[in-house]
Amino acid sequence: MSEAELHILKARMHEGRKAKARRGELILGLPRGYVLKPSGEVALDPDEGVQRVIRLVFTLFEKRRSISGVLRYLVDHDIALPDRIRSGPEKGDVCWNRPNTATLGDMLRHPGYAGAYVFGRRRHDGRLRVPGKPHSGRRFVRDPQKWMVLHQSALPAYIDWQTYERNQELMAANRSRYTGVPRGGAALLGGLISCGVCGRKMVTGYNDDGREARYSCSYEATTYGGPRCQSISARPVDTWVTALMLEALSPSAIDVSLQVAEDIELERQQLHEGWKQRLERADYETALARRRYEAVDPDNRLVARTLERDWEAALATKQALADDHQRALARQPERLTAQEKDAVRQLAEDVPSLWKAQSTTSRDRQTIARMMLDRVVIRVFGETERAEIKCHWAGGIVTTHPIIRTVRRFEQLEHHDEILDRIAVLRAEGATARQIAEDLNAKGWTPAKKPMFDALIVQKLLVRKGLGKKRPIWSGNVPRWNDDEVTLQELSEQLGVHRQTAYGWLRRGKLKGRVAKVGAQRIWLVSLSHASTGIRTGESS
Repeated sequence: MSEAELHILKARMHEGRKAKARRGELILGLPRGYVLKPSGEVALDPDEGVQRVIRLVFTLFEKRRSISGVLRYLVDHDIALPDRIRSGPEKGDVCWNRPNTATLGDMLRHPGYAGAYVFGRRRHDGRLRVPGKPHSGRRFVRDPQKWMVLHQSALPAYIDWQTYERNQELMAANRSRYTGVPRGGAALLGGLISCGVCGRKMVTGYNDDGREARYSCSYEATTYGGPRCQSISARPVDTWVTALMLEALSPSAIDVSLQVAEDIELERQQLHEGWKQRLERADYETALARRRYEAVDPDNRLVARTLERDWEAALATKQALADDHQRALARQPERLTAQEKDAVRQLAEDVPSLWKAQSTTSRDRQTIARMMLDRVVIRVFGETERAEIKCHWAGGIVTTHPIIRTVRRFEQLEHHDEILDRIAVLRAEGATARQIAEDLNAKGWTPAKKPMFDALIVQKLLVRKGLGKKRPIWSGNVPRWNDDEVTLQELSEQLGVHRQTAYGWLRRGKLKGRVAKVGAQRIWLVSLSHASTGIRTGESS
């Protein structure tokens, strides 16, 4: 009966606890930045320095968009996180702790900062409980609809509920494998690319040296062993999207410059305001230690020595903080100078130069892309060079753009048969490789691995077509002075040597000839009898 009574009492106490939570009256622990008044009312921390740092964390997360970014800023500027001592003789006093990822994550996930009273965010799972650890097995429930109690606008808030929900979505995206903050690498759109065929996310892969990136849709292949959906080199996609982004940023360059200058000025003012509050707190601690020392009975040396050491420690802390403040002022003036403001405006007005500057890292470009784009959908048309990108811009606008990508083989080109036929026609008309390349570029055709045709590519294609080893043998349309004149091609065939060998004799002076113009073609004509005599003389010598 005693065991049954204990079970009933615990059940009643648990139900009473839940009933009190449903009324919003059960306060088990407040997050940092809040205090509980004697009346039972929850209020913001009366310390202005505490409130400033708490608000700074949420402002930084909105700008940096990651917990690690907030942590780096706090560490770089030597900003500690405040809290109230929960137990002991100094219970209720403000303490300043070193910032860390876990604490920042708890602050950003806590709905209390959005003014909401919640209960039941954590659930116990017996399967995850570790023997000997009674508090193990707890897991946070991230969906607000599954919390036991949720009362919005029940507490004073540091942020609104919409900002809280936006922060949760951003942290969820950061935890995802494919989206969120940039995760290194040179690819501009890593995590933003979707497949235009199956709709799944495309992964970003790099070669051995990490320079060349490629977007691939390999879910079907890696999960079910099927064929890979599609893939494309990141270079043409990033180049095209970069041009679109710079075009979109250009009209607002002046507004951007003014906003950047204003943001920098505001950030510096916040930092200096924080320093002033820290110095003010150090002054108070020093004055308090002094009053305690002066209030003690001078004959009570046991207590006086302890209070004297406390006073000296407070003075040393104040002096160290003042020295740190002076060093911070030396590194960063309180206000932007006129030269700094002009530099900011010039950089913002010349957005392409700012984008290509060495000081602009790949992570900076990726962050800008995530601010401007929700996602980019890619569709490759078979194995050809044609592809299509569909940009889903922030704000709901969708634009579609065709692009030309590089392919591995000439046969993959959509118009490769037409290109070969055109090359054959131009060659038959006596056009050089360079002239053929210019004609192909004028028609808008591109080769497999380069943006434009050149003479070398045309020569390789001539060899593939069977026209590259020799030029056409000119007959009656060549303006010969007499029947003894022959072209270099005719001479090389009669002597059984390569045409380049005969051209080498001409260049070294063993042959004498002249240049004749046939249409757009310039050819060399040499005397057959002089060629035979000159070659025999050269061989005998």
